[in-house]
Parts: sequence; C-alpha cells; structure tokens
Amino acid sequence: MLKRFALLIALVALLALPLRPYAAEPLNLYTAKQDINRYVNSGGYGQDVASAALKANNYLIKRLAKSIKPGEKRAIVFDIDETTLSNLSHIMAQDYGYIPTVWRRWVEEGQARAIIPVQLVYDLAVKSRVAVFFVTARKTADAAATERNLREVGYETWSKIYYAADDYAGSAREYKIGIRRQLVNQGFTIVANIGDQDSDLSGGLAERSFKLPNPFYIVK
Repeated sequence: MLKRFALLIALVALLALPLRPYAAEPLNLYTAKQDINRYVNSGGYGQDVASAALKANNYLIKRLAKSIKPGEKRAIVFDIDETTLSNLSHIMAQDYGYIPTVWRRWVEEGQARAIIPVQLVYDLAVKSRVAVFFVTARKTADAAATERNLREVGYETWSKIYYAADDYAGSAREYKIGIRRQLVNQGFTIVANIGDQDSDLSGGLAERSFKLPNPFYIVK
C-alpha cells in the first residue's frame, strides 16, 4: 500500500513539472544514407555541383571584364575537400563514416579527383591572372600530399595554400575568416569565394560567395 502511495506521489510530482518540448524521432540513419545514395547515383549531386560552379564561372567572366582599378589585386579563394577535390569514393567506401586514421591514409595516398566544374572556374582565374588561394581545414602535416594530389589532377598554379596548424582546435569558420581578413589586409580584393560548407563562406570579406552542395558531412 505504501509503495503504491509513493508511486502515486511521484507520478503527481512528475505531472506537475513544466512541460518541455521533446524531440521527435529523427530520420532513420539507414534511410538517410539511402537518400544520399540516390542523390549521388541519380546524378543529382553532380548536377547541383555543376550548377553552382556555372554560376561562379558566369559571375567571374562578368567581373573580370571590368577594368582593373589602379593598384587592385584580384584574388579568388577556394576550399579543397568537396570543392576542388572530391573524396566521394573514400566517403562511400567508409559508408559515410569518418575514421581519422583511414582519412589520413587517404590523404597521404593522394587519390582524390578534381571536381571538373570547379576546375573550370580555377582555370579561368589562372588564365585571367587572378591570384588563387586555397584555404583548407586540412592540417599542415597534410601539405606535401595535398599539393602533390592537386598538381596531379591539374591544379598546378596558386599563390598560396593555407592549412590549419596541426594543433589547431578552434572552429573552421573563425580560421577561414581570419585568413580572408589577412588577404584583404594585404591589399587583395577577393572577387569570389567558393566552398561546400557554410563555414567556408560565412563572415564575408569576398565580393561574392558560392556554395557547393555537401550532403556528406558538416565542418563548423
């Protein structure tokens, strides 16, 4: 009897608590992966990448047609992973998971492929003598393998590649904003900034920003 009474008291106390919104059951992980598979295999992902790159290319053509102001130094900023280089085969082989040691081995092997629609934007910038900067969340320890990979797939010219320090523990967003601010302070006009993450583009400091789709992961 006493036990039932204690349970009743506990239930009354629970019901008296203020109501809090409870999260609904999210989309099942298996279903989410299947949706991504369909997006990639149907060609939807590739089409969306090409569409974003085409917008950047068309803008760049118009922007570069304008006369250069005295002392103006034009620059363009590219992210690397899922922007200029595709890790799609690695991502799918890992079933969309991230294992640091496996990822580092992939980077060392330098097997990432060029994302051709973005490479066309890069080619236009190089031919137009726009300073090319890569700003990546890859670490300094990845520099040699990354640069070898870039050259092997056709990215052979750049002014500088910025890597996060090996011990950097801050956000990609703040790091990338800081690099763009450095470029502006050096007198560069960043005519375009191209990336696949909001953290690649937030904070401004570029005339125009172009976001490619990335349904695989988020870097903040």
